[in-house]
Amino acid sequence: MADPKPWGMVFDEPGRGLRRMEFDWPHPAAGEAVVEVLGCTLCGSDIHSYEGRRSTPVPTILGHEILGRIVQLGDAAPVTVDGQRLSVGDRVVWGIAASCGDCYHCAHGLPQKCESLFKYGHEALAPGRELSGGLATHCLLVGGTPIVRVPAGLPDRVACPAGCATATVAGALRIAGEVGGRSCLVVGLGMLGLTACAMLAEAGVSGVLATDLQLGRRELAGRFGAEETFEPEADEVLERTGGRGVYVAFDFTGVPEAVAMTVDSLALGGSAVWIGSTYPARPLELPSEQVVRRCLTIRGLHNYHPEDLLGAVGFLDSTQGRYPFGELVGEGFALRDAEAAFDAAAGGQALRVPVGDI
Repeated sequence: MADPKPWGMVFDEPGRGLRRMEFDWPHPAAGEAVVEVLGCTLCGSDIHSYEGRRSTPVPTILGHEILGRIVQLGDAAPVTVDGQRLSVGDRVVWGIAASCGDCYHCAHGLPQKCESLFKYGHEALAPGRELSGGLATHCLLVGGTPIVRVPAGLPDRVACPAGCATATVAGALRIAGEVGGRSCLVVGLGMLGLTACAMLAEAGVSGVLATDLQLGRRELAGRFGAEETFEPEADEVLERTGGRGVYVAFDFTGVPEAVAMTVDSLALGGSAVWIGSTYPARPLELPSEQVVRRCLTIRGLHNYHPEDLLGAVGFLDSTQGRYPFGELVGEGFALRDAEAAFDAAAGGQALRVPVGDI
C-alpha cells in the first residue's frame, strides 16, 4: 500500500475555520529535508492571525513553533546551526525563518530580515512548497533554515516552543548585553516573560523583578527565577531598587503603557528591550530629552539570529529540573481538531496549547 499523502489544516481567512487538504509528497532539493511534524505549539501570533488581528498571506498553513523528525533528505543533507550533518530519524526544531545568506541584511547580522525571507507558518500555499507550517503532518525545511538537533533527554513538550518563544528570549538577552550582577525587569509573564525570568536568573542577574496584571502569572514567575513580583507600576520598580531603577527592562506585551513603563523604570545608563510590539498600537509618547539626559538605550528585536535557536535548546537542556517548562504546555489536540486548539489557546487554557501528541 502506498504511503498516505501528507495533509494539513489550511487557513483561508478569519471566521472560516480551517479546512483539511491533502498534498503531494514534497521533493527536497539539496540542503533540504522533509520532517514528520511531532507537535506544534500555538504562539500568540498564530492566534492573532486566526482571529484576524494580524494579516498573513492566504491560503496558508499556520504554526511556526514546531518539533519534527526527519524522514527524507535532499541529495545533500542540511547541517545544523553548529555544523552537524543531519540524518533521517533526527528529532529537530528549526527557526521561524529561512534566509539566503547573501543579501545586505544577511551580511550585516540580520538574517531574520533577509530580502528573500521564507517564514514558516506565514507563507501562502505554493506549488511544491505547500507544507510550510506546523499544522500539518509534514513540513519541508527549505535551504537556509536554521536547524538544531534536539538532545535525546529533552522532552517533546519542553523542546517544541524553542523555535519561537525560547529562541526569541535568547535573542533579547543577547542584544541586552552583559546582565550579570545587575537588576532587570520583565514586563509581561506569558511564555516569553517566564522564559526570560529563568534565563536572567541563570545569567546571574542580581535581582529579577517581574510584573503582570494577572496574579496567577505573577505567582508562577517565582518558580521561574523571579525574586520579586508586583502589579505593573514604575513607582514599584523604583521603590524596590532604592530609587535607582533597573539596568535592563524587557517588554513582552506590546501594550503602550507597559512599553512606556520599561523606560520609566530604567536606571541611568539603562536599556529597554522591546519584543512584544508586533501588532498595531497607539504611538508611544517618549520625551527625547529623557533618553539623552539619562543616557538610555532602546533596542527592538523581531524574530532572532540562528545562533539564538542553538542557545535556546542548550538552555532548555541544561536547566532540566530547575524550571517547570513542561507545565506551561497544556493538553494536546489532534491535528484534525486544530480549530478546538485555537479556541483553547484564545481562552487561556494554557500558555502554550499543542497540536500533536507531545
